[in-house]
Amino acid sequence: MLDTFIAGIDPDRLTAFATREARRYAASRTASAAAMAKGAGAFLNNVPMHWMRDWPMPHLPLVAKAKGARLTDIDGYDIDDFCLGDTGSMFGHSPKPVADAIRAQARRGLTYMLPTEAALEAGAWLTERFGAFRWQIATTATDANRFALRVARAVTGRPKVLVFNGCYHGTLDDTMVELSHGKTVNRAGLVGQVQDLSLGAVVCEFNDLAGVEAALAKGDVAAVLTEPVMTNSCMVLPEAGFHDGLRALTRQYGALLIIDETHTISTGLGGYTRVHGLTPDMFVVGKCVAGGLPTAVWGMTDAVAAGFNAYDAARPPGHSGMGTTLSANPMQFACLLATLSEVMTEAAYAHMEAGAARLAAGLDRVIAAHAAPWHVVRVGARVEFICAPGPLRNGTEAAAAHQPKVEAALHTALLNRGCLIAPFHNMMLVSPATKPRQVDRLILAFDEILSELFA
Repeated sequence: MLDTFIAGIDPDRLTAFATREARRYAASRTASAAAMAKGAGAFLNNVPMHWMRDWPMPHLPLVAKAKGARLTDIDGYDIDDFCLGDTGSMFGHSPKPVADAIRAQARRGLTYMLPTEAALEAGAWLTERFGAFRWQIATTATDANRFALRVARAVTGRPKVLVFNGCYHGTLDDTMVELSHGKTVNRAGLVGQVQDLSLGAVVCEFNDLAGVEAALAKGDVAAVLTEPVMTNSCMVLPEAGFHDGLRALTRQYGALLIIDETHTISTGLGGYTRVHGLTPDMFVVGKCVAGGLPTAVWGMTDAVAAGFNAYDAARPPGHSGMGTTLSANPMQFACLLATLSEVMTEAAYAHMEAGAARLAAGLDRVIAAHAAPWHVVRVGARVEFICAPGPLRNGTEAAAAHQPKVEAALHTALLNRGCLIAPFHNMMLVSPATKPRQVDRLILAFDEILSELFA
């Protein structure tokens, strides 16, 4: 009988619970339903971005406004926001310094393909916050990772990138690969992909240094691209010595190490890299770095910059394949400067860390009280409950721990109780604007839900 349970829950009980919560949501969000029915038809599948269909509710709520760590939808519901734009608004919605910077820059122009004084100040702050890299600006972390890989291949003269099974570094083709029976293959489900991506990529399991060494020893890997913690799956922490070993192996075999901090910027000031003393050759961060305005940054050490400059001077004239017209625009720099200097501070992270510790402890207590076979993981301000025992060691284990039916029911039920978490997994963020009572409301809602599912 227990073998038929889903994450420890009776499937009939789960189905009944999910059906009731979906009906409750639909009955309470009639204004959003009517507005979507009337106005969404211009969009493919009725959504302006295809992944919005991944939200599990019967229909999307329409947001009327957002401030701090709260959303208000057009049905009048106030929602404690722990999704925070899947990290894009990790420092809260519309931080005042950023909103002020937007207003001021809007009067001076939005884009003109030339730098500003704010750009120069922002460059100094990037070094202050993240370390001594030679910086470039992009619009998304996807672009930043794409450009970083081009530089890595140019500098090393090698074709491949090594990534970890289950990773996510944006929508660049190079990293849309996975392990299948020990071989690197295109990820299942890719739209319109006709090329064999294994020609430019190799996949290993996270925390498997022996596998990494075997791949690097072939001599065709330009760079290892990794998050310090796997986050866009059920969260996987690095084992003791993994990052030191990874750094040693990349140096031994002549590959560059690229750290993507787009999610792990939640760790603390300067991201996981600075908090834990990592020494990458290249560094990428996006999402929240400009307070929610689309911006990403990527940088390289002086040694990599020198190698790239030598390559760049010798290459034939023509397009580099890097850069987009609206990247490094003055609005980005205004928001980047405001965020780095006034929003992304030690005090902000101290508040976030305390709130996330409170949340993780509360969720742990609830899971223990109901004897659920689940666990909680936290990295700084980022917390995730995982509907399986842990800890998880790699991407294969993370994929097996994912429970879509349980998670969909939980997400809708939490929203019915005034709490929003990320739709793609069970990720929650605590912002500088998140109040202890909001954390406590989420814990209470979680307890109420598990009380029924595990009764």
